[in-house]
Amino acid sequence: MKLEQLIDKIKQHPDYHQSGMILAHNGVVRQTSRDGRSVTGLRVAVDRKKLGDIIARQKETPGIVEILVEIFDDRDLAVGDDVMFLVVAGDIRETVIATLKETVDEIKGTVTQKTEFYTDEDNL
Repeated sequence: MKLEQLIDKIKQHPDYHQSGMILAHNGVVRQTSRDGRSVTGLRVAVDRKKLGDIIARQKETPGIVEILVEIFDDRDLAVGDDVMFLVVAGDIRETVIATLKETVDEIKGTVTQKTEFYTDEDNL
């Protein structure tokens, strides 16, 4: 799925007219890990039950119309590849920004586990 498709899907939501903002997160594979090693790729594992629980709970936030997520966990990803799309639609900027941040933080903290692949010299 493409990010534009998620946004189009949100625009079809029956309560979309209550939205004042759509905010999207597009996570990609970085060339360098947080600890400075050269990354050649990434694989992500997803706990789908926890993901569903988080999205359902965040959708209950007053002012949030819809939240859609796509995580690419079915293959090895290369530097520059998309890892995750998260799209949040809601009434006002403050609500949408806060909800997107909380949702990304929860997904990355409790739902996904990543395995980074490094260049040979960084594997020594």
